[in-house]
Amino acid sequence: MTPERRRFLGWSAAAAAGAALAPGLRLVELALARSPEEAASALQRWGLLVDIARCADCDVCVTACREENGWTGSGRPATDAQWIRKVSLRDRGTGHAQTLPLMCQHCEHPPCVDVCPTGASFRRADGIVLVDKHTCIGCRYCVLACPFGARSFIHEPVVGQKPDVPRGKGTVESCTLCVHRVDRGQTPACAEACNRDGGAAMAFGDLNDASAEIHRRLKSEPSSQIRADLALNTGVRYQGL
Repeated sequence: MTPERRRFLGWSAAAAAGAALAPGLRLVELALARSPEEAASALQRWGLLVDIARCADCDVCVTACREENGWTGSGRPATDAQWIRKVSLRDRGTGHAQTLPLMCQHCEHPPCVDVCPTGASFRRADGIVLVDKHTCIGCRYCVLACPFGARSFIHEPVVGQKPDVPRGKGTVESCTLCVHRVDRGQTPACAEACNRDGGAAMAFGDLNDASAEIHRRLKSEPSSQIRADLALNTGVRYQGL
């Protein structure tokens, strides 16, 4: 696709999507960190480590995500939000069962970004993958391209939006790692709730920071990527998988 066509599609998408979004939402600021003057830095790489052995049979992470970001399922599996969900795994040979939270894996090489015709799907310099609702035209190429089933399309009118979390009918959405919290120096809602009310299975931090818990644990303990064969270098890693 030529740069000219990409720009044209972006302008058209902005006009179409603007009417579906609540006024006053700071969509452009999603591409920035902490303040308009301080851009997201490639020196950081935000990531999440999940210890499956500690992952309790609960859904506190899902509940916290829903409350923090203002999304709800529609009751129909095809359109339920996929920001985060608990997945059950069972070894067919031994019968051993596990559960794990599954969300956007915030890939270094995200397929959703590669297929987006308008540039609405993008990856910040610090590794967080987002969707700009102003330029999303709802084509859902990214939904098909994501190997983790982590994106969903909003079919119904949106109610109860949170000021920091723009959503809109006719656009695609997924886990943002609670970027609005991260940019304020806080932890994503799922990790905070898990460590407070669940099994303390999640560690969030800067993968490039040698002093961070997540960096130390990934260096000293084995971990796995989901679909490591795709060489996407995901920002979400799992232990005990």
